[in-house]
Amino acid sequence: MENWHISGKTKFCGVIGDPVEHSISPLIHNAALRKMGLDYLYLPFRVKIEDLGKAIEGMKALNIKGLNVTLPHKVAVIPFLDELDHLAEKIGAVNTIVNNDGVLKGYNTDATGFLQALLENGVDPKGRRVVILGAGGASRAISFILAREGADLLILNRTLDKAKECAARVSRTFGKKVKVLKLSKENLAKTLSWADILVNATSVGMSPNVGETLVTSDLIESGLIVFDIVYNPLKTKLQREAEYAGSETIGGLDMLVWQGALAFERWTGRKAPVEVMREEAIKALEKGEN
Repeated sequence: MENWHISGKTKFCGVIGDPVEHSISPLIHNAALRKMGLDYLYLPFRVKIEDLGKAIEGMKALNIKGLNVTLPHKVAVIPFLDELDHLAEKIGAVNTIVNNDGVLKGYNTDATGFLQALLENGVDPKGRRVVILGAGGASRAISFILAREGADLLILNRTLDKAKECAARVSRTFGKKVKVLKLSKENLAKTLSWADILVNATSVGMSPNVGETLVTSDLIESGLIVFDIVYNPLKTKLQREAEYAGSETIGGLDMLVWQGALAFERWTGRKAPVEVMREEAIKALEKGEN
């Protein structure tokens, strides 16, 4: 839409977090909105944790159509919402809010975006044995969606109590035992020979620490599918190690794009132009690497 302009009819969406300066979501979403010819604008809003309640009230007052929620607000935002999607309620974290005529409903498209990225790459998690590294917010979303889809899970984390808490939450919801172990080289070696899929749900290897990885090629067998949710850099050290070992890899860009696409569809009621979003994300990340 070449003559794209803002008017009194323009609908607004955005992302809230602290910080948000690094977010590439505005680039991705505005490219998608322009492609679809929709009269929307997507903006980044830096919101301090102590102002979160006021910001959500402001969302209603200003009739903002939708918001993405990033760190550190994904859990803290829940008490300020009117409704929660079933999955978001179970996970206990929200990354997408939809404003339906003043009723704010929270969703977790991190979970569904992760699943969509797996399926798009031809991987059905049902009956697969999955090792998840990390027990933070991303791990929790991923654990829930994988358990719902019928995968067998094992969580490795440096802090065992955090892993146990995550596992117990999944077990209570799905009546499915989730194994946990302390993250160590010995436990990695033991569990990766059992696994079909490895998911790095930590930030290890994220820019600027691009030389770091929790798993090296000597621990990876060629049949293993390796999904690293880190999207900056576009190809992580873990992915390179896995490819060297002959493994198939999936990068964090796929999850980033799909969680955005699913949020876009909730706000606009239109199918997201996923390829446009992917191209825009790659462009922004490549520019950042130069």
